[in-house]
Amino acid sequence: MPEILENKADLELYSPHPEVRGMTTLDRAAFKRTIVVPVLKVKKEVINKLLKSLKHTTLQRPGLKRVIDDPKDEDNRLVLLDPHKISAEYSLGESEQEVLKQFNIDPHVSKYNLELTYDNFKTEEILRAVLPEGQDVTSGFSRIGHIAHLNLRDHQLPYKHLIGQVIIDKNPGITCTVNKINIIDNTYRNFQMEVLAGEANMITKTRENYITYEFDFSKVYWNSRLSTEHGRIIELLKPGDVLFDVFAGVGPFAIPAAKKKCSVFANDLNPESYKWLLHNCKLNKVDKKIKKFNMDGRDFLLGPVKEELTKELSLLTKERKNTLHIVMNLPALAIEFLDVFKHFLDGKPCSTDLLPTVHCYSFSKQDNPAKDVQERAEAFLGTSLEGRCSTHLVRNVAPNKEMMCISFQIPAEVLFKKQCTHEESPAEPASKRLRPNEDSPE
Repeated sequence: MPEILENKADLELYSPHPEVRGMTTLDRAAFKRTIVVPVLKVKKEVINKLLKSLKHTTLQRPGLKRVIDDPKDEDNRLVLLDPHKISAEYSLGESEQEVLKQFNIDPHVSKYNLELTYDNFKTEEILRAVLPEGQDVTSGFSRIGHIAHLNLRDHQLPYKHLIGQVIIDKNPGITCTVNKINIIDNTYRNFQMEVLAGEANMITKTRENYITYEFDFSKVYWNSRLSTEHGRIIELLKPGDVLFDVFAGVGPFAIPAAKKKCSVFANDLNPESYKWLLHNCKLNKVDKKIKKFNMDGRDFLLGPVKEELTKELSLLTKERKNTLHIVMNLPALAIEFLDVFKHFLDGKPCSTDLLPTVHCYSFSKQDNPAKDVQERAEAFLGTSLEGRCSTHLVRNVAPNKEMMCISFQIPAEVLFKKQCTHEESPAEPASKRLRPNEDSPE
């Protein structure tokens, strides 16, 4: 027989049956339990009007109807009330009783044995009942089309397949759950994944900022939490601007920039990312507006970017309003590429208004991440950025680990080759004190 709970004050009223504790293979039938809830007998013709007035008092559970048939009277219906909203004497409050009086309804509240099933419990309730008491039951995930991407902690791993199936059951449209099983540390930035439950189909479709992307999630890098950051950078661009995307992935910066009528140069070393970049350019009808490259980031900067910058800066005048942007979204390594810009171009320095702006991403574990990222950028550039850069917190990646974006116009004394071999740049003494070492003391 299902267990019946009669103590309304029980804080575990909406918990599944306690025998599910420690379950590793999902058995939905084991979650059944019967609880006692208050009900109100109401004539069926006034049900709809009454529910609007009692919406804060009725029982709200997933997959559960608030109104059920009265087995003793076909002209009546039973309205399920939330036990936590009713007094210990099973009586309604003054405001609710006033409502009932308006509809000429008997305020007497009865008890009803209600069976709750797996379908009536929330994800967090199920996992809290299954995992060991006191353990973290975080059920958050990133959604990429039909795929739910989880980052399970060690104590959750024995329950990983059950957790994966519960996520599928409770989230319509998700048909596959995966767990990351190592950090992103290889050449192509994609991580190894284990399918926890559902179909093993990694080719997915997702939308971000009104643009559709398709890709093989197991072979490319995609992070749904960067949607806001992608949009922030695109907001900085104007039609006619030039964007160089050094680590373009499948196109979340490049494609919306092209949609905004910018001139875009997009590059990624990963052959799979490059393949899906080509695919997404066609999918979003910007194939002719983006020049695409499959190169190492440093080679891309020293080749196509250098060539195009030389051309653009030779054409720029004070009347011309388009700007040049270089996005470097490879937070584990991008800051180390900044030394490429030292004496990058020949010729005379142009107006500071026309210098290209770099948006470089980096991780920081320091107490002052903005200061840390700026100092490391200065070390690789060989000059100070004080007063001529901005740092933006993108997101918290992990405890004591932040993802930052530092934006700055490349200083003319860095970008252009020296015009005089016997005259030192004013910034040179500072650069000698700066070392490209993340852990160097201040």
